[in-house]
Amino acid sequence: MLPVSLTQLIRNKAFELGFDQFGICKAQLSPEKAQQLNEFIDRKRHGEMQWLEDRSFQRSSPDHLWPEVKSAIVLGVNYGPDIDPLANLNHPEIGNISVYARHRDYHDMIKGWLKHLAQYIIKEAKPFITPTDQVKVFVDTAPIMEKPLAQQAGLGWQGKHTNLVSRQFGSWLFLGEILTTLELPPSQTSKNHCGSCNQCLQACPTNAFPAPFQLDATRCISYLTIEYSGAIPIEFRKSIGNRIYGCDDCLAVCPWNHFAQHSRHIKLQARQELNKPLLKEFSHFTEEEFRQFFSGSPVKRIGYIRFIRNVLIALGNSQQQSLLCHAQLWANHDNAIIQETAQWAIEQLKS
Repeated sequence: MLPVSLTQLIRNKAFELGFDQFGICKAQLSPEKAQQLNEFIDRKRHGEMQWLEDRSFQRSSPDHLWPEVKSAIVLGVNYGPDIDPLANLNHPEIGNISVYARHRDYHDMIKGWLKHLAQYIIKEAKPFITPTDQVKVFVDTAPIMEKPLAQQAGLGWQGKHTNLVSRQFGSWLFLGEILTTLELPPSQTSKNHCGSCNQCLQACPTNAFPAPFQLDATRCISYLTIEYSGAIPIEFRKSIGNRIYGCDDCLAVCPWNHFAQHSRHIKLQARQELNKPLLKEFSHFTEEEFRQFFSGSPVKRIGYIRFIRNVLIALGNSQQQSLLCHAQLWANHDNAIIQETAQWAIEQLKS
């Protein structure tokens, strides 16, 4: 095992690069985590996210993905918002975008930091390593269960909404990992501090939590507006409200957010035009305008059709007759999903 003094150097470098949390754990997850993942998939709660099913064995533990791995360095970046994430829900003429997507896509930024840290590790650990030792960096790019690893590494715990909760940063953490064949001294595992609180479960507009610590993604607004490619089921449309990309409800109500801090990172400050965007403006976007406006944003990855579908549902829920003409623009669109959603929105606004 590498000396603790080296681990402290790596930790200091991580904070210098911009990370807000640092922890180390053995690169193995318990069989219980694999069982939970398999039950999630067997119950079809993953919906269209076929990639979860296709590589479920590798995902169930890092050493299934990379047999030689010994340690996982788990890093967190605080993206705490400086505004109330739920404020827009009271303004139906506005399209609500999840706070993590109101700024630059975090993947590139964090991956750059991870690469720098990996290079630093190899340099500083050189006297203690063999030519075959390796480090690999990951930011949501491989079949890794990040949240259980983060809990094991002491960054926080998986709350009843299945998301990570930190005593220092509440619900607002991006995660990245460095897996390595080096054996590093592990951090202390985080304990669960949810207690009897159920606020996150009660806040969900679509009842996406069958039980504490369980998620049915097929009922989750984040899944429906981002991952799901079809026509959103009628039963969920009213509950979606004006959420056009993601949902922060279960995160935002967590009492541990009282201890959260605003993000210190300039690149994670919200673009002003995404804080209170008007639905009527989005409803006129061409595909090229969509691509240009959301360049560098996570929103761009859902594509134009899903974006317009989401905007139309928000229009239909607005209860504002003045927005009827904006929904009518799409009533005869070539895409069947857009056409059907537009017709639904028109019916809602006329009723």
